[in-house]
Amino acid sequence: MGDERVKAEALQILGLFQVLPSLVVFDLDYTLWPFYCECRSKRDSPSLFRHARGIMYALKEKGVDMAIASRSPTPDKAKVFIDKLELQSMFVAQEIFSSWTHKTEHFQNIQRKTGIPYKSMLFFDDEDRNIDTVSKMGVTSVLVENGLNLDMFKLGLSNFATNFAASSRKQDE
Repeated sequence: MGDERVKAEALQILGLFQVLPSLVVFDLDYTLWPFYCECRSKRDSPSLFRHARGIMYALKEKGVDMAIASRSPTPDKAKVFIDKLELQSMFVAQEIFSSWTHKTEHFQNIQRKTGIPYKSMLFFDDEDRNIDTVSKMGVTSVLVENGLNLDMFKLGLSNFATNFAASSRKQDE
């Protein structure tokens, strides 16, 4: 499925929801691309999971901001790959650094930079421990097992809408 077809399908999925996240945050390794940065060379030609680019294009078209939260021990390689994939302009924040905090620090930095509340964020990652930790911060978090794809995207948006409605009801009480 080409990027344009994926984008069209992702736009249809986005259209199903009345409430969208203000910010969608992605992990890199095994979420947007099928490898660990530290196992690759900067000279390599990286690739994304097949639905990732189309989904990002759809989010951009809908005006939904995007960010990166990656616990990579090789942030220099990650940034080179983002450049090679021509994704630099997609992200309002990039928090790429090694950390033992399971992304808490990444999200605190993203929240400070963007001013977007955690409850208005949607996060995709391939590691349970990151999902658990970030969820406790109030971020809707989705575990992807074989990279970001349209099914996971739809699940994330559905979970976000449910969580956002529940947190809005709590504020009204």
